[in-house]
Amino acid sequence: MISHDLRHLDNDNPCVLVVDGSKLVRKLIHAVLQKELPGVRVVEGGSLAEARAALGGEPVDLVTTALVLPDGDGLQVARAVREAGGQRYVPVIVISGDVQSHLEDRRFTEDVTDYFDKGLGHNALAAFIRGYVQPQPIPDAHVLYIEDSRTVAVAIRRMLEAHQMRVTHVTNAEDAIAYLEAYAGTEAAPGADLVLTDLYLKGELDGRDVLDKVRNGLGYGKRRLPVLVMTGDDNRDNQAALLRQGANDLVLKPIEERLLATKALFQLRLARLPILHSQQA
Repeated sequence: MISHDLRHLDNDNPCVLVVDGSKLVRKLIHAVLQKELPGVRVVEGGSLAEARAALGGEPVDLVTTALVLPDGDGLQVARAVREAGGQRYVPVIVISGDVQSHLEDRRFTEDVTDYFDKGLGHNALAAFIRGYVQPQPIPDAHVLYIEDSRTVAVAIRRMLEAHQMRVTHVTNAEDAIAYLEAYAGTEAAPGADLVLTDLYLKGELDGRDVLDKVRNGLGYGKRRLPVLVMTGDDNRDNQAALLRQGANDLVLKPIEERLLATKALFQLRLARLPILHSQQA
């Protein structure tokens, strides 16, 4: 299970370590971070060795790393972060153009906190990192939340509402699908800004059926209607299948509030960014 304890984050003056073999890419990320995150301090490393040296210096609050490095890979950087004194809980974000295949094959290790597809662009990366170090709410963002346990639903709803999200809660997949169908073809479609669903639900249908309805039945792409799936299933093949079927991301149980909010807010922000011609909706 990935550790999501983010106690080391310095929200006011975060120090971000950027590791990439390309000097140009490091400079681009550096410039975007300084523009988008006032007060940020950026440390650069061009290799696994330089990353290890940087980690031996001042504490960092977040690490971004390319997957492929001249003398190693991003997974080794993540391991180095975990082994560095005082860095055990630092978020490590792997940036790669090959994120999807790694997700589907479940090749990321427990040392990696999260991952980012570089094809989304550097501005989206800045928004993604901001979600960790300076998360900003999106007032009235509407979440369709599907959970059959009322006790769990109360807790998760409070988490979301604490970040100023508006929540419509239903207890089964059938009601969720009916809700989305009611908005289909109207000016108010798709009826929510994000779907958050538990994987296993009481009734004939479950979270997979909701996902299938959103992507195939209604034809909403990942940017049009993001879907986060909550699951306690640690089977790597099952997790990979959910991502192949169109889930934007998975939130592993037990749910950690900061991680859930970060992932939800990132998908909401990403959905509102202009779509480049090279990107899929």
